[in-house]
Amino acid sequence: MRDLADEDSSRSFAGSLLVAHPNMLDPNFRRTVLFISEHEPTEGALGVVINRPLDRPVADLVSETPPVGLADVPVFLGGPVGKNQLMFAAFEWKKGEGVKLSHKVALQQASAAPCNDEPVTLCAFVGYAGWGAGQLETEVKQKAWLIQKANPSLLRLDRLPRLWFEIMRGLGPWYKMLAAAPDDPSLN
Repeated sequence: MRDLADEDSSRSFAGSLLVAHPNMLDPNFRRTVLFISEHEPTEGALGVVINRPLDRPVADLVSETPPVGLADVPVFLGGPVGKNQLMFAAFEWKKGEGVKLSHKVALQQASAAPCNDEPVTLCAFVGYAGWGAGQLETEVKQKAWLIQKANPSLLRLDRLPRLWFEIMRGLGPWYKMLAAAPDDPSLN
């Protein structure tokens, strides 16, 4: 995987993975991987944490019967903002464009089967993450985040819970060692 942080900081990170550096201590983002769905350097960014499954489907979190086909959709803790809302999102791989995330998918859209040949992964998120203008770029320059290119093989539902560790192992021995360190070093 290629680290994209060193490229032009004025470019958009939309469609990229934001990987928490092993030294990040903020409990909201410790050992997380976020998918950046929107980013304009002059406006800010929006994304969702994709590696924190709640191990509960939509049916367990709503008071009414969910629409047909949505009861078993997996739910993830998407971030610290807006935790009182359940948001459906569809990851799509578009040839030549990369991975896209359509968030705030309407219930009718979510329950409709995809009508094209492009692979789609439907998830639900409780909460999201957001950054003001220039905030994400500053955090990337401070090495709080690593920017990685997203690809459809990384976004398989069965891989998401351990995705942060897989990415760290793929970045080399230093990151692999940092990722294996306990949260409390005195336990070593």
